[in-house]
Amino acid sequence: MKFKILIIFLCFTYFGFAQDDLLSEIDVESESSTEVSSVFKGLKIINFESTKLVAKGGFYFVVSHRFGSVKNGFQNLFGLDEAVTHLNFIYGLTEGINVSASRSSNQKIYELASKFRIVKQCERIPFSVVGYTSVLANTALSTDNLPKLEFNHRLCYVVQLLISRKFNDKLSVQLSPTFFHDNYVVNDVQDNSQYGLIFGGRYKLGKRWSFNLEYGAHLNRAKNSLYNNPLSIGFDLETGGHVFQLHFTNSQFMNANGVLGNSTGDWSDGDFYFGFNISRSF
Repeated sequence: MKFKILIIFLCFTYFGFAQDDLLSEIDVESESSTEVSSVFKGLKIINFESTKLVAKGGFYFVVSHRFGSVKNGFQNLFGLDEAVTHLNFIYGLTEGINVSASRSSNQKIYELASKFRIVKQCERIPFSVVGYTSVLANTALSTDNLPKLEFNHRLCYVVQLLISRKFNDKLSVQLSPTFFHDNYVVNDVQDNSQYGLIFGGRYKLGKRWSFNLEYGAHLNRAKNSLYNNPLSIGFDLETGGHVFQLHFTNSQFMNANGVLGNSTGDWSDGDFYFGFNISRSF
């Protein structure tokens, strides 16, 4: 109960400062401020949140797909026959606070989230800090298989601290300590409360192109777990009001708890997925 109260408190905490829309932030610093802009082009590095926020009054619609494993080759057209879809709506509530609502076809998960600026990188401060909290509901769980299922069992809570630094015009990196709590875990093999550390980075290849890398280390995974740490690589392309993110990853999940806790793919076995995120600002 105390944990839930903490989540609710964090979701409504008010902080700071957000970025302008895509057209005004293509890898330049503000002429009237020492604050650093364009640390990341996308709201996500690949699967996990970046320190980028939507500006006040801004509205983004993000469509994400993760196809099936490329391992099966032509049998499922390298995974293109097995798409998982994630729809996310993000609104800039204030200068520094975003709220969002999303739905994923994977386990029919609904998520409500907040993202808020704590510190922004500038000449005096060497990094940006952003908080992210969310509450998720797994609506695919069924009383047919779980007769004692209650609504509370469907819920999961996520808390992240996103810490990024833009070292120069080309290189940005991010470290994200992560905590999530699943009210229901299969056979009690895994602890309900789980911890992870996510490493991400972006290297600028051109004015509108960048190479992105992301790795999540699960810190208390059960010894006999069948899941793997998520590793993803990809590219960002910014074109006006759109950001296209094309990538390969060993996770079909697109919610933080699923990516960090339930990634089944294995790069060493050729078991990974092609995917993309498309962001549109309005």
